Amino acid sequence: MTEPTYEELKARLAELEAKQQRTGSMSFKVSDKGGVSVYGLGRFPVTLYYEQWVRLLDKAQELREFLEENKGKLKLKE
Repeated sequence: MTEPTYEELKARLAELEAKQQRTGSMSFKVSDKGGVSVYGLGRFPVTLYYEQWVRLLDKAQELREFLEENKGKLKLKE
């Protein structure tokens, strides 16, 4: 069995990193337009501007209560 080449190792590493991102880890990135994107919640990133993130985070407890009150109507992953 021969040793893999540097390019093969790089390709394998990229493949493993992409797979890890798909398995539930979240990451953040500042977009070109100055918004903050969250990757790992779904198929597409969620991007909001600073003020929008602050407003959303200020309502975190209210959102949690709303989710619990409406849990029976929501589609949940098993």
